[in-house]
Amino acid sequence: MASSQPVRRNTRQRQVVWGELKKLKSHPTASELYDIARQRLPRISLGTVYRNLELLVENGAVRKLEVGGGEARFDADMGEHCHVRCLRCGRVDDLHDLPGTKLPERFTCSNGYDIIGHRLEFIGYCPECKRPEAEKNNENPCSEGG
Repeated sequence: MASSQPVRRNTRQRQVVWGELKKLKSHPTASELYDIARQRLPRISLGTVYRNLELLVENGAVRKLEVGGGEARFDADMGEHCHVRCLRCGRVDDLHDLPGTKLPERFTCSNGYDIIGHRLEFIGYCPECKRPEAEKNNENPCSEGG
C-alpha cells in the first residue's frame, strides 16, 4: 500500500543534525544546533537545519519545545519527562521521575475532551542563576541559555 507522504532520503545533513541533537542535553534552538552542525558540515545552511528539525519532529524522532514564549527548542529524548525553564537565563533541563501521580496516557475529561497527551513545564531558577551574587547584581551567569 502506498504511503500518503513522500519517501524522504535520510540525507547526510539530517544525519548530522539528528546525531548532534542526540548528544546534547541542553535543548538547543535551531540556530544553536546550526552552529554545532557547521563544525561537521561547514556549508550547511540555517534553513536546512530548520527544515530537517521540522521533518524529525513530524516523524516523531524529535520533540519541539515551545517554552515560555521564546524561540523553539528541540529535544531528542522522546521518553516521558517534563521540563524546567530558568526564568532568568532561559536554560531548559529535563525533569525525570517526579513525585506524584502519573496521568494516564489517554482519557476523556468531564468537559468532553479526548486527551491524547500533555506537556508540563516547570519554571524556576537554575543553579547558576540562583546564586546570591547573580540575584543581587541581576546578572545572567549562564553564558548559554538552554
